[in-house]
Amino acid sequence: MYRTALRNVLAHKGRLLMTALAVMLGTAFVAGTMVFSDTFGKAMSNSYSKSFSDVSVQVTDPAAGNEARAREKSERSPAALTDATVRQIAALPGTAAARGVVGGFTGVADKKGNLIGEAWTARGANYAPGPDGKDTRYPIAEGRGPQAAKEVALDRGTADKAGYKVGDTVRVASNGPVLDATLTGIFDTDDPQVVSGGTLTLFDRATAQQLLLTPGQYSSIVVTAKPGTGESALVDAVRPVIPADGDRFRIETGQELKDEQTKMIARGTNSMKTMLLVFAAISLFVGIFIIANTFTMLIAQRTKELALLRAVGASRKQVTRSVLVEALVIGAVSSVAGLVAGIGIGAGMQALIGAIGTGMPSGPLVIAPLTIAVALLVGVLVTVLSALLPAVRAARIAPVAAMSSGDQPSTQKSLVIRNAIGSVLAGGGLALVAYGASTGNDSGRAPVGLGAALALIGVFVLLPLLSRPVIALVGPVLGKLFGTPGKLARQNAVRNPRRTAATAAALTIGLTLVSALTVLGASVGGAVDKAVTSAMKADYNVAMANGMALSPQVPAEIAKTSGVSASSALTAVYWQLDDRTRSITGIDAGSADQLLSLTYTSGSGAGLGKGEILVDTDLAKSKGLAPGSTVAVTYPDDTKGTYKVGGVFEKNEMLSPVVLDNAEIAKHDQDPYITDVLVKGAGGESGSLKQSLKDATGSNPVIEVKTKQDVRDEFSQIITFALNMMYGLLAMSVIVAILGVINTLAMSVFERKREIGMLRAIGLDRTGIKRMVRLESVVISVFGALVGVLLGCFMAWAVNGTMKSSIAGLTTVVPYDKMALFLALAGLVGLVAAFWPARRASRLDILDSIKTD
Repeated sequence: MYRTALRNVLAHKGRLLMTALAVMLGTAFVAGTMVFSDTFGKAMSNSYSKSFSDVSVQVTDPAAGNEARAREKSERSPAALTDATVRQIAALPGTAAARGVVGGFTGVADKKGNLIGEAWTARGANYAPGPDGKDTRYPIAEGRGPQAAKEVALDRGTADKAGYKVGDTVRVASNGPVLDATLTGIFDTDDPQVVSGGTLTLFDRATAQQLLLTPGQYSSIVVTAKPGTGESALVDAVRPVIPADGDRFRIETGQELKDEQTKMIARGTNSMKTMLLVFAAISLFVGIFIIANTFTMLIAQRTKELALLRAVGASRKQVTRSVLVEALVIGAVSSVAGLVAGIGIGAGMQALIGAIGTGMPSGPLVIAPLTIAVALLVGVLVTVLSALLPAVRAARIAPVAAMSSGDQPSTQKSLVIRNAIGSVLAGGGLALVAYGASTGNDSGRAPVGLGAALALIGVFVLLPLLSRPVIALVGPVLGKLFGTPGKLARQNAVRNPRRTAATAAALTIGLTLVSALTVLGASVGGAVDKAVTSAMKADYNVAMANGMALSPQVPAEIAKTSGVSASSALTAVYWQLDDRTRSITGIDAGSADQLLSLTYTSGSGAGLGKGEILVDTDLAKSKGLAPGSTVAVTYPDDTKGTYKVGGVFEKNEMLSPVVLDNAEIAKHDQDPYITDVLVKGAGGESGSLKQSLKDATGSNPVIEVKTKQDVRDEFSQIITFALNMMYGLLAMSVIVAILGVINTLAMSVFERKREIGMLRAIGLDRTGIKRMVRLESVVISVFGALVGVLLGCFMAWAVNGTMKSSIAGLTTVVPYDKMALFLALAGLVGLVAAFWPARRASRLDILDSIKTD
């Protein structure tokens, strides 16, 4: 029986090729993901470990830096890391060197005044030369290090991007005033954040402290141990000399910092690996339908052969094992090929990351034993498990079938049982999905997830039942448009519902996910766009690129700009209202109506200038508030008061649940956090006004002036990028689905060899045969895509239902043009997939086909 199984594999190489490709692609995706993530993680770990090459102990002040200073304006402990601390640590017996480090956000402008790179990767630090006048962390390649207040050095990558040379004037800014400084030096660094595209600006120590921290203070101190001194021993020696209130400071060894960095990188790469493996699993899941379909058709074609084996004494177990051995051989060979291809994919992804991400770390390929084991095991298991049901069916072929035509049609009983099971699964799943969507919050996500899985499986089980009526609808159209080939194509598509369903299911999976992602993207994008356009009457929004607070001078300067008809700072404070601390948005009452467009469910904004508050619908509902209600408040200085509710507005993402006049806020908080400045132009938007607003900020590179369309585009780009990435990852499953269509059609043509010969004999020409096969493929493909699109839209609606509490104004938006495009592309996929099978069918010899047994 084993020899028979191996002979069958060799005898049906062409028929099994697509199955092998499906397994190989899925396995390659798994192996490539694991190779890439292991390689990238190792390279990142090696690269970031260089940051701590000279660190034995590091003392860090979490409250230091302009970011912390902006958030913690009040009551900060006087304890700090100073020059005195550095000297005390340097004097310890086990210390070889101690260096004070200043660090914080610093943006660099290019020659057009725009920020270089991304705000979150823009940093500034102090240049700390040793006795030889050099800072070993930042070796100067051109010029010299900064020594005075208006001197800076830039990393080579930043200087090259902007075209700066030594001696040029460079505009830099942190969260304070803009500094026009002379570029005295360009340095090289292996700092991973800089190498991967970030910017690093070096100042002399005093300037760095003035701009980024507080004069005389450091954000951290780096200590290098003498030979023979252990890191733990040095920590024990350092701890007593740090300032009082020492519990605030973090003291870590170099090894602890490396370990922490390694864990952080591992978490990041594991998240990426998990996401990629999910899409690999989808491809393999699609492959299951192809493999099961292939073996089912092969067994149907070999009914006589298997019946003869039973007749000459083969047991059911032997027949089952022979089919499983075939699957095992195919799975093993395909898995090895997939592993090799996966290693190539991993290497290609690493090279691609290096090409598109300048300075991204690279290293030798990491092919872990686990990767090899998982790739081979997954490929073999998927193939064998997919062939299990066909193998059981093969064992049930009776010996008497050797004397029949070999056709073993499905019994009506089996279809009834299948439809009953499918109905229960689909009905239960859809009910769970509907329940989860009705919750309106994240508590419904678990029911939606479970229900979606059950509904998907149920629909797959019901596809044979659904295929007949759905495809029957297009029968008259096919007949009228394409004549006899169209009628035959429809009949062929519904002749074997199981085969049609298995072929269509592969495309259904891909289109379900693609359409669900598309609807979700359109819905979230629409909600964001609605939030911006519905609430923002202003023409411009001025804010820090890094999300930090604006300087109090910025709103005043903008208000004086020519062409500005109305402007207001949006401020944020946190006061205790009734039973808890709440965020409050401040706006100038006199210009609020010109800058914001709020929808009031009750009351109005007229009382804003009289010291009344506005609350959103969620807060009003939860606390039973209405116009005229009073709310108790505790101010930052612990004094108390009350506010009257003037109006209730629909929840808006731009504003906090409570809105108050800036003048009222100023009575109790002289330095509120300024998040944005809204600006209305006398003549609307214009390029000249935008430039004037930029000039009013001192041409600060870290302050952005955005129109409503700029804000829309920013969110749109994020959503588009995410969708394109998902589409790219789903492309593998679509390719596997295409292989399934080709495979099914090719084997179907072989099964219908005599029928095709008879059609040719009675007058259907080769063009008609080609058209028949192609139309059958298109009908099956569009059927699978249509079910997927409908299911995907429903799933997206359910997911949207669970996000309504977190995204205001979220409604399900179905982009019908894209859904139609997906269906058209599915038809094109069917047409392309049928090219080879149709060509093969049209070239069959008439006499050879008719006499086929």
